[in-house]
Amino acid sequence: MKKLIFSTLILLVTISLNAQKKKDREAIKEMCGCFEVTFNFAETFNTSKDSLYKASKTKLSKGLEWAQLIEDDKNKISIQHLLQVGSPAKPHIVKHWRQDWMYQNLDFYMFNGDNNWLYKNKTKADVKNQWTQKVYQVDDSPRYEGSGTWVHVDGKSYWENTTDAPLPRREYTKRSDYNVTERGNRHEITNYGWLHDQDNKKIIRKEGAKDVVLAYEKGYNTYVKVPDARCKAAKDWWTKNEPKWQLVRNKWTTVFERNQDLTLEKKVDNKLLFKQLFSDEIKSETEISEVIESFVKK
Repeated sequence: MKKLIFSTLILLVTISLNAQKKKDREAIKEMCGCFEVTFNFAETFNTSKDSLYKASKTKLSKGLEWAQLIEDDKNKISIQHLLQVGSPAKPHIVKHWRQDWMYQNLDFYMFNGDNNWLYKNKTKADVKNQWTQKVYQVDDSPRYEGSGTWVHVDGKSYWENTTDAPLPRREYTKRSDYNVTERGNRHEITNYGWLHDQDNKKIIRKEGAKDVVLAYEKGYNTYVKVPDARCKAAKDWWTKNEPKWQLVRNKWTTVFERNQDLTLEKKVDNKLLFKQLFSDEIKSETEISEVIESFVKK
């Protein structure tokens, strides 16, 4: 009788976990499609002791973004984002960020400032029933990642995590007084699409010293779902260019599977990585591999 009760309990737990995972996967894939995106960022407070400190200007921008599902496995979902800008009659396509979602992932590359990521292996208990969001740069190099549990309650579906990241593009071309962004991320599925809500800290990190918070920032990015037909140009661009970027992702996978700390050069031959990989001259698997390896510090 006890064995029967125990077996029944195990079965019920398994059914519950499978139902939870199904909801998780459905929520993640709701972030695919065509969206009108609004990016809002505002510096809220600063703790600088410099009387001449100038806060970053409030940033507001809009665009049309196609989020293409490129991998849909049981324990991994990968979404490539593409910006569609310019005239609707003849739009320009910009390969944007990528997000991979991995279930109960154990291997992490945690950003530590100055183009350096520390490899960390977590235990199964650390990530039980959690999804890791791995975010990549436009050239598919690492950006930031973190693990958390999708929550489905009171009609809401959301995921939260706090992790360290490089400076965003809107900052690193203008600011050099801090070198780490601590990102408080909340991804929530909404009735209009989805929301990326952020509570960030701008951090000064120096080896052997305690982190110093320079300022705080609020981010509020809305993704409003629109008909997929509006993103046809981005879809067509991806169909044409995906084979090359599959080779790029494959190469990065071999780098990540070394499971060791990773430091990347900022420039090689006075060129940024994305500039080299975006070149039409770099096409073959060998060429792509050589370019990426040239940026990996030995």
